[in-house]
This record gives sequence, structure tokens and C-alpha cells, in this order.
Amino acid sequence: MEFVKFKIEGMTCDHCATGISKKFENKKGIVNKQISYPDGAGSFTYDPAKISKDDIAEIINSTGHYKVTGELTGENNSVNKFDLIIIGGGSAAFSAAIKAESLGLSTLMVNAGLDFGGTCVNVGCVPSKNLIRAAETAYRASHSDFAAIKPKGAEIDFGQLIKDKKKLVATLQEKKYMDVVRDFKNLTMLNGWASFKNNHTIVVDGKEYNGLKFLIATGATTNIPDIEGIDKTGYLTNVTLFDLEEKPESLTIMGAGYIGLEIAMAYNRLGVKVRVMEFTAMVLRKQTPDISEVLETQMKNEGIELLPGYRAIKLEKRGAETIIHCKRPDGSTAELLEKGKLVVATGIKANTQKLKLQSIGLKLTENGHVVVNDKMETNIQNIYAAGDVANTPSYVYTAAYEGKIAVENAFAGLAKQADYSSLPWVVFTDPQVAGAGLDEMEAEAQNIPFEVSKLALKEVPRAIAANDTRGFIKLIRNKETDRLIGARVVAPEGGELIQQLSMAIKYGITIGELAESLYPYLTLGEGIKLAAITFGKDVSKLSCCAS
Repeated sequence: MEFVKFKIEGMTCDHCATGISKKFENKKGIVNKQISYPDGAGSFTYDPAKISKDDIAEIINSTGHYKVTGELTGENNSVNKFDLIIIGGGSAAFSAAIKAESLGLSTLMVNAGLDFGGTCVNVGCVPSKNLIRAAETAYRASHSDFAAIKPKGAEIDFGQLIKDKKKLVATLQEKKYMDVVRDFKNLTMLNGWASFKNNHTIVVDGKEYNGLKFLIATGATTNIPDIEGIDKTGYLTNVTLFDLEEKPESLTIMGAGYIGLEIAMAYNRLGVKVRVMEFTAMVLRKQTPDISEVLETQMKNEGIELLPGYRAIKLEKRGAETIIHCKRPDGSTAELLEKGKLVVATGIKANTQKLKLQSIGLKLTENGHVVVNDKMETNIQNIYAAGDVANTPSYVYTAAYEGKIAVENAFAGLAKQADYSSLPWVVFTDPQVAGAGLDEMEAEAQNIPFEVSKLALKEVPRAIAANDTRGFIKLIRNKETDRLIGARVVAPEGGELIQQLSMAIKYGITIGELAESLYPYLTLGEGIKLAAITFGKDVSKLSCCAS
């Protein structure tokens, strides 16, 4: 890719710049164009194998109204000028950088806070799922689903477990992130906090960097609630908890969303006494009550204390202990004593505070996330956003998806759109909770004529044979088309089913087709077939081979 900037005479307003820009729509070889009336200039990133700078000048001159009067040399030779500047260093940022490299774009990635790799590898998916699986191993060593098998427990070296987790994180951070971009010729990586001076310039450690296009991919962090005394408690979040090598005596977890519940189950199984506070009436409050009921039953059976409807109003330290003053569901107050650690898991907030977005007028949601459309475009023409910082689903795989889309739309003119209508997701509790598409409440809100089939795992041969029938498979169909529009699975390893259901939603598979397909016997996947059959039959009265 090459860059040229021409001085253009004849422009009298922004409309003139727009007219010139339209002359280059669908022109082969034009990677990016920026026509500025105030500057009296046009900047072009182009593929010299498909179009020359003389061709570009001739297109401008052919309008008859505007004329190229010279080339502004040296405008892209400065080390501080880039085609693309990515602010952030996580999944969205790396996906964008990989795509930018394939397009030959000069790219700057500026990162601060977490190490390169972002939330997922450093403090999110990788460490949490590693500890969840370790905790499951410990739990199975002392709990059996078979009366004839009596496990004798496990010896847990908690400090070594955390050290092994840190080693895994460091290995994957290097292998899956840094090694991937190490040989990139057009990528510059910079540590530092970035802030916008204007929509083409950022400042990092007092030095200015200019970009044609920007991608904000700064992620999100724990949203710390405004509670009196919280700043004096020494609270933990997932960022700090996962590095604690000394096993805490106990944990009080504020928040019963997916992060809070995954932490609760993992640490409880590793021998930590766990209590979970949730200001609403149930865990996973955004899901339907039947999902919450299964999880609450399991957590209580494992000895986790659940406090639904409890809202913390004041926190204070008494020596090494934390006193939690809270309101109970009936309006009365109570004091809870925490001798161990307080963990805050009360949702996330976008990392935008240091970007000085007010200086460029970038639009944010009420919760502080960057507003984007399905093309990852913001309200400012040359600025895009992707990942947890944006008002889109917060998953590592959606962040990577969005980072790629943003670069393709910014520089390749593809107008790609993110489609989350069949998005699959998983909560890694035990049993796992997984979903795709709409649930009953969402279908009703959209006035879709729907019908629900819910199959308890006690009707699935695989679960019966495994002596583990916790949970259910729920399908939601459009009654008029028979198409699957949503699914929810609560089951041991239930997350392994959800991709199939997501694909069925995406490609318009009907319930009839799901029911008539062949499934291997004694697999959990067979439960999908049985749940589909349940729309019209009572599967409890069918032979295991019937359909």
C-alpha cells in the first residue's frame, strides 16, 4: 500500500469534498480516501498495482471544478503518522491488527492497563476456566453420582494451582497474541495511555500520533458500585482475585451474574467458604426463573450461601474483618461479617475515562459504552469501536469478530454488518447454562407467535446412564414457520450443544427437521431431538429408539 496527499484547488465547502469523494467510490485500488475542505487537500491510501497516483490526480481534475495543484510530500513518512491507530490491546485490537496487516496498512496499537492480550487471556476466560476445571477435578474426587463408588477426596495445593495458572496465562499470552504479530512489517506496538486531541490525533505520553482511521478497543473493567466505605475495604475483583496465591478463609461475592457465579462455584470447590449477595431476587437475573432455580439448588447443595434481595449500603473495616451493612428483602437492615475477602462482581463498565472523548464529541450510551452501529461505526466518520468498550455483546469471540469487521469496513469498503441474532453463549457453572437466539420473554416482547418445548434431562438417556439429570433443554419455535428462534440449555457440559442450536437458528432449520435428524444414541445431543419431538409428543412414553 502507498500513500499520497494532494493539494486541491476549487473547493468552497464540505459539499465539494463530498463530491470529490464520490468520484472514488468503487474505484479499484483505493483503500482509503479522506477529502478535507478546510485543509484544501485529499489523502489517499492506494494499491499501486491497481491504480497510480497520477490516475488519482486525473480523476480529481476530470471533474472540471477542482484541480490538483501539487503533492504534499512527506505527509506519511513521519513515524507518527499511520493509516490505522488501534487503542487497546485485547482480542478486538489483535483481530483488527491481523486484518490491517493483510491489507498492508501502517498500524499503531496503543495499549495500557492490562498486558497485551487484554481481559480474556490475562484475567478473564483463560484463568477462570482453568480454575473452574481444576475445581471440578477436586469436586469429583470427593463426590460421586454412583452409590457404588466412594471417592476419598483430593489434596489441594492452592498456591501451586495459582502458580500453574499464571504460567498458563503467560504461555498463551505469548503464543496466541505476541507471537502472532511478531513478524508483522506494518505494525507498531506502544505501551501508554492514549487520549484524543482531535478526531485524527491522539496523545500518548506527551507525543502526538496522527491516523486516518481509529479503532477504539479499550475493553471494560469491573463496575465498582457507589457504596459508602468501599474504597477502604481492600476489595478484590477477578483481576486481583485470580492472582491470590494464599487461599482465603472465605469470600463474600457481591453480584450473582455469570462472573460472580463462576467464581463462587470454583472457589467453593477449592475449599473456600463462599457467600453470594445479589440485590435482585435471583441469580442470573437476566435469564428466566427456571434457569436460576436449577443453579440456586445446586449451589445450595454444595454449601454456598445465597442472599437474594440483599443490597450493601455501607462497608467498613474492623481490624482484618469487613463489616457489610445491607438492606434485606423486607426492608430491614443487617450486618454481615466477612473474615476473608470481599469480591466485587457487579457488572462491567467501558474503559473510556482517559480517552478524552468529550474533546471529539463521540457518542456514548447512558452506561458509558461507545455507541456503534452494526458496521462498528461511531458517530464520527473515521472512528470505529469494537469489543467490550462498545454497546455490543461482551464476549471475546464477538470482540474479535467486530475488530475484523471494523477494519474491513474502514479500509476495504465492504459494508459488513455484525449479526447477533443467533449468537451462542455459555456460563461455565455446573451445570452449565447456554443459550442462542431468543428466550420466551424476548419473543413475547417482539410480538413473535412462539411456542416452547422444555425437556427435563431425566428424559435424556445419556443423562440417565450418567446418573446426572440436573437441568433441561428448552427450545423456542415460531408457531407460524416452525423455525427454531431460540434455545436454552442447562446441563453438565451443556455448552457443547449450543453451537448446533445456534447454526439451526441462523440457517432457518425447522423443529420438524431437528426432530427427524439422526443423532448418536447416548449422547447429550440426542436431547435436542427429544426436545424437538416434545412439541408434539410425550417423550416419556416413547421407546428410546422411537421418534
